[in-house]
Amino acid sequence: MTSSGTNQPPGTASGGGGPGASAAWELLLPVASIPSRRRGRALQAALRDAVRSGRLPAGTRLPASRALAADLGVSRGLVTEAYEQLTAESYLRAGRGAGTWVSGSVRPAAEEARDLSPRAPGARVDFRPGTPDLALFPRSAWAAAHRTVLDRLPHSSLGYPDPRGLPELRVALASLLTRRRGVVADPERVVVCSGVAQATTLLGFVLRGRGAATVGVEDPGSPEHASLFASTGLTAVPLPLDDEGLAVGPLMRSGVRTVVTTPAHQFPTGIAYSAGRRGALLDWARSTSGLIMEDDYDGDFRYDRAPVGALQGLDPEHVVYTGSVSKSLAPGLRLGWLIAPASMTDEIVARKRTMDLGNPSVDQAVLADFVAGGGYDRQLRRCQRAYRERRDSLTAALAEHFPGTEVSGISAGLHIIARLPERFGPQGEFLRRAAAAGIALRPLSQCTAGEPEDDSVRLVLGYAHLAPAAVEHGVRLLAEAVRRDPADRDPALQVAYRMWINGQ
Repeated sequence: MTSSGTNQPPGTASGGGGPGASAAWELLLPVASIPSRRRGRALQAALRDAVRSGRLPAGTRLPASRALAADLGVSRGLVTEAYEQLTAESYLRAGRGAGTWVSGSVRPAAEEARDLSPRAPGARVDFRPGTPDLALFPRSAWAAAHRTVLDRLPHSSLGYPDPRGLPELRVALASLLTRRRGVVADPERVVVCSGVAQATTLLGFVLRGRGAATVGVEDPGSPEHASLFASTGLTAVPLPLDDEGLAVGPLMRSGVRTVVTTPAHQFPTGIAYSAGRRGALLDWARSTSGLIMEDDYDGDFRYDRAPVGALQGLDPEHVVYTGSVSKSLAPGLRLGWLIAPASMTDEIVARKRTMDLGNPSVDQAVLADFVAGGGYDRQLRRCQRAYRERRDSLTAALAEHFPGTEVSGISAGLHIIARLPERFGPQGEFLRRAAAAGIALRPLSQCTAGEPEDDSVRLVLGYAHLAPAAVEHGVRLLAEAVRRDPADRDPALQVAYRMWINGQ
């Protein structure tokens, strides 16, 4: 509505015309209907958004403040203040007697934010390992702990935290890890991290600062270890495994002085390091002044017996222990821990301080309450029951739909290694057919630095995030996708085929 009472653009009743004036009038007209006490901020926001989006392009001359104020039915001072504010922010430019223009300093903002999370878009079934069942996250218990914490948390705890973590969380974690994993855990040496990924980079930076150039990693092993250490300037040296764990001979010949291990449940092979191999690794560390990083990524999830205790408990001065809640609660919490030898703790804490000043205080306090109140133990028991059932469902489905498949590794964790019979190869063709059917898989070959021994199909199959029915459905879809002969889709032929296989 203009000051003359007509709904017409400037340049007719109010003057100060031109296409820029008309565009500004049309874009800013909704401001007139906003309550007067909010019009100033609304006008600035509308102008800012119009320039950012490109609706008012660079070089556009805006109407005179008097004319625009009349057209919008607002005070001239409000328009002048908006012009001055956006000129100070470089959205607009102005010159004495030259009017107000859209500056060339602004570039249009992206219309949408991309999601770069490691998902498989469009996958009908995702068998890739590493993700727990996020539906098992204890929302009610976590929310209750959150309310409790906010009610009692002192104001001082909302300031910059101890980079090691809140004292109450370090005490709770030390007690938990001593009790459940046999770790030697002094709260003064516990460092709360954003998961094992940050723990790895913290260690990498400290080692690089001490002059190290290389670090040993298991082969096959987690591809993330090598990339994380590379980001700190260290080169990963792949070291082979045997049936008992990391082979000590190649380790000694490699010349590395730090090695990363997953002894409780090796990723991805699924073996548990033997007692003899654990001792041999510690002997190597003691004799060479070496260091072992223990990634205890799923050490609580053993289904056939009590979990083997952490290697760190045998020699805390030669083992850096790391873990997180990523498998037991949710990776999105970004909460984990690192326990280092006394000789390294101060350097790691100093690096943590410069990296992020510490983890969020409220999240730490909630986890501390959850652990101390027994909620974490209850969550572990709940997950253990669910994941044991899903592992059993996966092995049964593989036996039915891929008879002759070898499943290796101990009964533990969130994944298995499945070696399919040779008739399902070659692996490249198998993976191509699976991908075409919308089934996401991770072959074992993606976890090793060397070439595969042969072209048979070896898969690292995750199951924790899939309900038993979804596991069986996914394996059945995979079997249908990789059949070579369309005639094999006949159920009667499949029954006869299975009978023939079982009779061999």
